[in-house]
Amino acid sequence: MEHGLHLHWPWMILALPLPWLARRLLPPGEAPAGGALWVPFFQLLADLARAAPAGPPGRRTWGLALGIWLLLTGAALRPQWLQDPTGRPTSGRDLMLAVDLSESMLTDDFLYQGQRIDRLRAVKAVTAPFIRRRGGDRLGLILFADQAYLQTPLTFDTHTVAGMLEETVVGLVGKRTAIGDGIGLALKRMRHRPQPSRALILLTDGQNTAGEVDPLRAAQVAAQEGVRIHTIGIGAPRQGGLAGFLGLTQGTELDEATLREVARLTGGTYFRAQDPESLEGIYQELDRLEPTLADQENFLLRTELFPWLLGPAFLLLLGRVAWAVR
Repeated sequence: MEHGLHLHWPWMILALPLPWLARRLLPPGEAPAGGALWVPFFQLLADLARAAPAGPPGRRTWGLALGIWLLLTGAALRPQWLQDPTGRPTSGRDLMLAVDLSESMLTDDFLYQGQRIDRLRAVKAVTAPFIRRRGGDRLGLILFADQAYLQTPLTFDTHTVAGMLEETVVGLVGKRTAIGDGIGLALKRMRHRPQPSRALILLTDGQNTAGEVDPLRAAQVAAQEGVRIHTIGIGAPRQGGLAGFLGLTQGTELDEATLREVARLTGGTYFRAQDPESLEGIYQELDRLEPTLADQENFLLRTELFPWLLGPAFLLLLGRVAWAVR
């Protein structure tokens, strides 16, 4: 369908000669012989009838009636102005992100743009651009600590998902780490989606210390349901010297064995992010492993024009009534 003027109901043009046909084919109406209804304002109607000009309608009256009917018929054709088709990317891929908000995410062992920042800030700085460039995918966000919570359901609005991630703070959902609950909630939200296009990206810096679901058991269920889980371990490696002896770095708290097994069971990949640069590289690799399936769905924008015809017809009719009763 080309852009420009379009008549949605062109067959309504058949209504154009109806008044002429009615006048030609129908017999004229007869005046009632007597009144059967008491009208409290009868005298006013009688005065109006005496004031009205006698005889057949004049040319102005017929012209006005013809103009009103032409406008009404034009509106009935439902004219529309069609604009050029607008494309909207769509995708069959559902991508859920599960982000650890446990207390250890406050560890400031990441160096970003010359400043030492905590792990959560590093995740936000690198993950938000990854989310925004996934246009055409349905993304969702899960936060987990003592329990798992759905922060954003699956949606095409990637900018909202990125914004919700940037507003998260440690302590929002507890202090410990419920990895299994995070996986379980993601499976629940994606259960009824098409199987070949479901994936979960899980970011954590610790080990499963809370929740009711075992991570490996949740991974087995995910494998049965065809959900791939890519796991990302966050945190710099444990340093030597006095800082490492005192336990000021928390790289060894990461349960890499479990994260590797979760990824293996579901056909995903395990990554280790020791700095923002490596995390950015991980997301680039995930873009390759989970390419955006952006099919183009075209939408035709329509602007209805019939109100521009109905409006003048109503005003002309209103003016005719006002002229008759003046």
